[in-house]
Amino acid sequence: MKHISIVLISAVCLAVLAGTAFGDKITVATDTNFPPFEFKDKSGLHTGFDVELWDAIAKVVGLEYELQPMDFNGIIPGLQTNQLDVGIAGMTIKPERAEVVDFSDPYYDAGLLILVKNDTTDINAIEDLKGKVVSTKLGTTSEDFAKKNAGAKEVKLFPNNDAMFLELMSGGADAVIFDSPVIAEFMRTAGAGLFKVVGPLYMGQSYGIAFPKGSALVPKVNAALQQLRADGTYNALYRKWFNTDPK
Repeated sequence: MKHISIVLISAVCLAVLAGTAFGDKITVATDTNFPPFEFKDKSGLHTGFDVELWDAIAKVVGLEYELQPMDFNGIIPGLQTNQLDVGIAGMTIKPERAEVVDFSDPYYDAGLLILVKNDTTDINAIEDLKGKVVSTKLGTTSEDFAKKNAGAKEVKLFPNNDAMFLELMSGGADAVIFDSPVIAEFMRTAGAGLFKVVGPLYMGQSYGIAFPKGSALVPKVNAALQQLRADGTYNALYRKWFNTDPK
């Protein structure tokens, strides 16, 4: 009986430990509108490259999670206060961010592009934005870059992509500066035939998955990313959402 009791107690302890590690449902923040990384499809389902990549990671690690779409600029504060467990939202790995959150290994390489209307003739590079009005997204690398390098008369900041692009469409801005995959998706869909990219790719950057400082999930997620690259899952998702193979 004593032996059985010890075995039962040990089993309960192991179950509790396992539940603590993987059984609790974690909260994963993602952007509300950042196609093709995260957005709502026609049925109202939140989907995209980030959403499907995280789902694949969660299955490898053995995590239950709740997806929490929210404004991008609220994700890092949510991680800092431990209200969120993970943030995957096309987030550039920047030194100042890495001071307050932990990042996974990079999972996507991008850069910034300048978008203007097709009939624009006086903007061909970053230098030509001097004295112009630029729109971009609040709390992003694009905001930092525009303010430091564009010499713009005004940098208008918006909480989501739609408003940022609409400002350019309506004439309230002369150009948009933003992440290359999002610009490409906009030109392929809503902005098809109406806009053009000018200048080179600026500020090469990598996206990472963010966590509260000291999170035990970081090595597990990195291992899962390596596995998904090795077994072809990552490549398949990349081709699905970007119509090309990863570099």
